Amino acid sequence: MRFAASLLALPLVLASGPALKAQSPHMGFSLNLLAPTGDFASKTYPAYYSSKVDRVIPPQKETYDVGIGGSFTVSFPMDRNLAIRLNLSGSAENGTNRAPGEDTINLRHSQFNLGGDLQIFPQGTAFRHRGLYFVAGLSADFEQFDRSFGDPLYDYTDTTRKSRLGASGGIGHSFGYDSGMRFTLEASFHKTLTGNDTAAGDPPSTDFMKFSFGVVF
Repeated sequence: MRFAASLLALPLVLASGPALKAQSPHMGFSLNLLAPTGDFASKTYPAYYSSKVDRVIPPQKETYDVGIGGSFTVSFPMDRNLAIRLNLSGSAENGTNRAPGEDTINLRHSQFNLGGDLQIFPQGTAFRHRGLYFVAGLSADFEQFDRSFGDPLYDYTDTTRKSRLGASGGIGHSFGYDSGMRFTLEASFHKTLTGNDTAAGDPPSTDFMKFSFGVVF
């Protein structure tokens, strides 16, 4: 939990600085589609001997489908080209664990993210939050991994919770006029940085592409 507090402290301190006193923040909401990549999309675990059932468990293949989520953001312009953005988001994905001769296990991954981003507006439109921008930042990822043999909505029998540090970077565009509501499109890649050592029993990195459509005021 310490890394989460440290992560959030930096953008909060910067957002309270004198450079922001004369500027109004831009609040935004978005709908997100998450496309898992790497081991998060598909991972095969080798066969192993289980003393609990006294037999060898065959190789298991875990896959996750495209997920859906939402975000709330507050963008604080620092100057014409730079803004600091606070980002609160959540999402969930369903998946399966399959092994030859074994019952299929239902999987569900959900997460809540608290992040701080830097937005770079190369056309100098940070104050108006308009046009092309690049974004990069860190996030505290609070994740939950559920496994079940029953109804995937109600009958989870095994839950793992994990708090990890993530990083993301991408590109976006804010469409509209200089004032009022504007529409945003954004594509970014998220990478888990800590707590992802599968050899030590950690879940794989939750790496994914995120495609967002939203509004900003």
